[in-house]
Amino acid sequence: MKNWIWIIVAVGMVLVLKHLLLGRASKETIQEVLDAGALVVDVRTEAEFVGDHYENAVNIPLSSLAGRLGELGTKDRPIVLYCHSGTRSASAARILAQAGFTNVTNAGSLHHMP
Repeated sequence: MKNWIWIIVAVGMVLVLKHLLLGRASKETIQEVLDAGALVVDVRTEAEFVGDHYENAVNIPLSSLAGRLGELGTKDRPIVLYCHSGTRSASAARILAQAGFTNVTNAGSLHHMP
């Protein structure tokens, strides 16, 4: 019985890690998009953003992103998204894709930014 518990825990951890890393771009890809003039969007809360953020990033918290899509410009504009762990930026990337944005890069964590 105890072995099954450990197997379930291990599978759960693998799924969480896969979810966090899913869709996260490499640092090289992120740098290329930044060099192309991408808009950098921090989808963390305002309090997190004030504490530390990527230079020239715009703060649009995930909770208000859907209502602020007009601030992002054209739907083909290069956009780089990041948050604390990569979970919110992955959710933000899905929101933008569903809204028709075609040039979105999920950087994942602030600490994954070049």
